[in-house]
Amino acid sequence: MIEKLATQVSLPQLPSDQDASGRTLGDEEIRLLADVIEKGVLTSTKGNYVREFEQKFAQRLGVKHAYCTSHGTAALHVAYAAIDPEPGDEFITTSITDMGALTPILYQGAIPVFCDVDPRTLNVTAETIERAISPRTKAIIVTHLFGQPCDMGPIMELAIARGIPVIEDCAQAFGASYKGRAVGTMGDIACFSLQQGKHITTGEGGVVVTNRDDLGRRSYLYINKAWGYGDPKPDHYFLALNYRMNELTGAVALAQLGKLDMSVDSRVERAHQLTKSLRGLPGIGLPDFGPEYFHTFWKYCLTVDDSIVPGGAVGLAKILKEQYGIFSAPRYIQKPAFRCQIFAERVTFGKSQFPFTLARPEALDYSERLFPGTFKGLNDVLVLPWNENYTRQHVAFIADSIKASLETLKG
Repeated sequence: MIEKLATQVSLPQLPSDQDASGRTLGDEEIRLLADVIEKGVLTSTKGNYVREFEQKFAQRLGVKHAYCTSHGTAALHVAYAAIDPEPGDEFITTSITDMGALTPILYQGAIPVFCDVDPRTLNVTAETIERAISPRTKAIIVTHLFGQPCDMGPIMELAIARGIPVIEDCAQAFGASYKGRAVGTMGDIACFSLQQGKHITTGEGGVVVTNRDDLGRRSYLYINKAWGYGDPKPDHYFLALNYRMNELTGAVALAQLGKLDMSVDSRVERAHQLTKSLRGLPGIGLPDFGPEYFHTFWKYCLTVDDSIVPGGAVGLAKILKEQYGIFSAPRYIQKPAFRCQIFAERVTFGKSQFPFTLARPEALDYSERLFPGTFKGLNDVLVLPWNENYTRQHVAFIADSIKASLETLKG
């Protein structure tokens, strides 16, 4: 086994999405960046690269509108602003998400209302969403975590029946689909991220997409300080920010878009290899999804049953790091988002606690009993590093390391 060799030979070093070893950056990006510099037009209001990326991204998804933003958090903020909540309105969201998906809700004067998740996928479901709906619900945010689409059929049926718009957070799910429909095309408006570790990257960057003309118009305006470029009598129509992407970022985005299919195909192929290698291991749960889901593996997630595997996910991660140099993330975000200080102590604008001061008491009830799936899911999950530059040899090394680590844990 690999543990017997660990002291005799140097271990393989896995490609990392935090540097060039795990990214597809290369000559194409350099060529387009050089063109931007040579022309000297770095603002997207005057250039062509951001606009071309937007057009090609919209065409790829089959949507009417796509607008770039400076980062993924900005894309989500734009989507929330497009919905245009009143102060105190509620946005239903997941308990397991990045803070960048939550703080823009507060900046819009609205209240994040957390719902529980399926402990196997860590995704929200129609059932968990329905329990969180109130007369003040303004929108539902659906996050396709790790590249695994949510069960969108029942979610959309619920949302349509209640007349509530759906915002899809597709930051981790480029190329994923549900029953043949691409994520980002089923809700009312959707957001993607081009952050360093995503399927394609510009370091920071985001995209907002929609088929609704009203949301498209408001999104475009919000990105541009609500200035009506091209209007007969333009003005700053409402409170908004500058969330524009620049031409340098747009050039990289355009080059990266041409590599998306390769990135997705590689991630999926290597993920299937690992699943096959690990199938049947006691206490280890593997990505489990039916044919209606196309999972594109931003990360590869295991569940670890601590009643079978001593030490559970934390113990397995410790052995993988110490003995084999594999850095994984047990518990993913460590604690539910509502346990972060911003929510626990309502730290917002000065000492005002706004907009929490407008919330229903029930909307701020973060009792553990209301989130059994969340706590079970975070306890069990082990997030493995993943990127498009893994080879069959890299995946074989990961599989062998996990098997050897399990043997070590069992004594």
